[in-house]
Amino acid sequence: MLYQNNSDILSSWVRHFDKLSVTLSRGLVVVIILICFSCQPKYDVPVTIELNDNWQFKNVSDSVWHSATVPGNVFSDLLDHDLIEDPFIGNNEEKVQWVSKTDWEYKTNFSLSEDLLEKKHFELNFEGLDTYTSVYLNDSLILKANNAFRNWEVDVKPLLKVENELRLVFESTSKHEAKAKEKLPYELPEGNRIFTRKAQFQYGWDWGPKLNTSGIWRPIKLVAWNDYKIDDVAINHEFVNDSICMLNIDLKKLSTVELDKKLYYEIYVNDSLNKSSNEIQKGYRWVTDFQIKNPKRWWPHNLGEPYLYDIKILVKDGEKNLDSISVRKGLRTVELVTEKDSMGESFYFKVNNVPIYAKGANYIPQQSFQNEVSSEDYEKLLSDVVAANMNMLRVWGGGIYEDDKFYDLCDEKGILVWQDFMFACAMYPGDEVFLENVTEEAIQNVVRLRNHASLALWCGNNESSEGWYRWGWQADRSEEEKDEIWNNYLKVFDSILPKTVATYSDTDYWESSPKYGRGNPLYKSEGDAHDWWIWHDGYSFEHLEKNVPRFMSEFGFQSFPSYETIRYINQNDSIEISSDSFKNHQKHSRGFQIIEDYMKRDFPFPEVYAERSRSAEDYVYLSQLLQAYGITKGIEAQRRAKPYNMGTLYWQLNDCWPVVSWSSIDYSGNWKALHYKAKSSFENVLVSSKVANNFLKTWVVNDDLDEISGQLSLKLMDFSGEVIWSNEEEIKVEPLSSKVKFELDLKTINFNKNETVLVSNFNGKSSYFYFVKPKDLELQQAEIQKTITKTNDGFSIELSSSTLQKDVFLFTKSKGHFSDNFFDLMPNQTKTLEFFTETKETVNFDMKCINNFIR
Repeated sequence: MLYQNNSDILSSWVRHFDKLSVTLSRGLVVVIILICFSCQPKYDVPVTIELNDNWQFKNVSDSVWHSATVPGNVFSDLLDHDLIEDPFIGNNEEKVQWVSKTDWEYKTNFSLSEDLLEKKHFELNFEGLDTYTSVYLNDSLILKANNAFRNWEVDVKPLLKVENELRLVFESTSKHEAKAKEKLPYELPEGNRIFTRKAQFQYGWDWGPKLNTSGIWRPIKLVAWNDYKIDDVAINHEFVNDSICMLNIDLKKLSTVELDKKLYYEIYVNDSLNKSSNEIQKGYRWVTDFQIKNPKRWWPHNLGEPYLYDIKILVKDGEKNLDSISVRKGLRTVELVTEKDSMGESFYFKVNNVPIYAKGANYIPQQSFQNEVSSEDYEKLLSDVVAANMNMLRVWGGGIYEDDKFYDLCDEKGILVWQDFMFACAMYPGDEVFLENVTEEAIQNVVRLRNHASLALWCGNNESSEGWYRWGWQADRSEEEKDEIWNNYLKVFDSILPKTVATYSDTDYWESSPKYGRGNPLYKSEGDAHDWWIWHDGYSFEHLEKNVPRFMSEFGFQSFPSYETIRYINQNDSIEISSDSFKNHQKHSRGFQIIEDYMKRDFPFPEVYAERSRSAEDYVYLSQLLQAYGITKGIEAQRRAKPYNMGTLYWQLNDCWPVVSWSSIDYSGNWKALHYKAKSSFENVLVSSKVANNFLKTWVVNDDLDEISGQLSLKLMDFSGEVIWSNEEEIKVEPLSSKVKFELDLKTINFNKNETVLVSNFNGKSSYFYFVKPKDLELQQAEIQKTITKTNDGFSIELSSSTLQKDVFLFTKSKGHFSDNFFDLMPNQTKTLEFFTETKETVNFDMKCINNFIR
């Protein structure tokens, strides 16, 4: 166990000495040592003991205990002891279903010194228990928990001794769900998961396994204090003008200090004292205002600097430090604008009073086992988001309220967060116990996240309203039954959640995503939209160009994961995608067939080679190109429609296990073709073309805050590099705009559309537009010349060819990242890219391109 000082010591003279630390090791208490100068003030700050060592677990019906990792979950612990096979490999998922049906017990022992036990107050804080949990301290039942999304605090002062045992029993969710179901006279969609407040995707989804975890998934902490403890702080702000920002502090405290006693409060901004006050105790809150002059605003990273202020509050009783709290605060305004207009109703975000175009993806949990997600994983994934020019992520409602690290990094990196409450694709109960549970869950998470600059929106649920009106959920029900189910929906999503958001934060609330299902024609003109006409209904990708909504919050298409991930699934070196083991990693019932249908429609379908693994390699490659082709077609159509459309978030960013899915980054962290091509389609300045009625139109989209000017160069070129037609002109592009900057009547030019590319260049950025589908391109065969040079960070690769090489894909078995991939190599030009890797071994690079499939 580790004892940590819960306080940041903020006065300038406190910074001259080391730190206050308390350590506990296997029952031996190390005396608190203060390393300080003689002028140092006294301390009586709260002490936090993190109970993360010496844990054991067992099946409740067994007698044998095994060591456990906390935070963690029972699957991870069983894996650590080789008691189950890895459910991410092959068909092993089926073999571990018994784990979720079993009750499990965890325990640990910890020691406290007699001196520490003299503290007046002790609280046990359980930050995440999954899910139905009985907690015993020294054989006394202190808590029965029933919500994995809640924090539980228990006063344990009367029960603590020098030697202590903490024991937790986790019951199978199915037991409680069956009891809850029996109380209802009807059945609610979608299954028994609706009764349990935990990650809904763990019950299985069309991209995820059925791995219903249990255990201590977030830390357990013992907090000891005497007279004063800061419980929480809300920091709100308002810009008076560009020179002054007024901030309001609302600090919640627990205090036994005499009510007529004055305490000293000091506010530091970026380590400099901003304000101090000497005030008499008044209740359990301390409220004050202060100002920051010449404030730097926080911006999404594509529009400016996501600047964060370090704000710290120190509370003292005379010379004695009582407690402190620190917040990294970005000063910005953000609002969702939904206003009636001549076309329907808008849906867009304003940041610092500037309408911004949202570009990004939907985010799901990074792992079925959350304890396996490291700080490095968060850093890498969110860096990949920024690298792909995304400025918004939607945290989907079937997952989890993410770890603080996630939101901290979104603040730092300038990524806006659309945050769903954790309800997805179902109708939920409306009994008093359930509603009270949900209310507390909502309060705790809104309070926890309200100081984050990145938080742009709270949304009630994912697709529950659409499901009720469009998915047949009302069939064969009486009017009375339908009224009751819908009224229970309204209790949560039209009452509890919006009231909670309004009471505890200044963030906007949206009831359900999407506003209308795609079966309602209003889905294109009002609110946000989920367009699944592609994929689920088989519509062509061209549908996305003709049906642009006000804000696209979901649309997507599947592809296969990287070769590395496929090898992991199969646990062999070949690329095998037809085995039963691999098929278990396609969770959509029609997934493989849909990919094939679309591939035959738009791409050269690979012939079956004698060498089966080579054929599978080709199919995987083409599946990724297919996904990227369709989704970027939609992205660019939506961006061209700005300001009618003001956002595009594709489904989905990432995976929770190795799988065939809609992600642009696979479970192994490898960028698929979509992520590379979305990076280009999400550039702040985009040149995008389209042909309609034999007229070529070229748009320049500018998401920057400033006007830009430059030479727009357009040329029609055949695949050998011969220029058929060209045009150059100086243009100006207004800030935050999308405008047609060139039109061409194609009837005036004689050229073969099957062997021509439009090359557009504006201010050093090039884009390529083809007039036919990839399968109809008359590509030529030629060798790609390759030169590889070792660098400090990996390898530099130079490529060139005498003919256009379409969608060049480089790959290797060595772990690393290509700076660019799945790109078009123009004829007689040199393309240079980097392969970043830490390997010291020889790296062999292979290539594929569409030209290989044209016969």
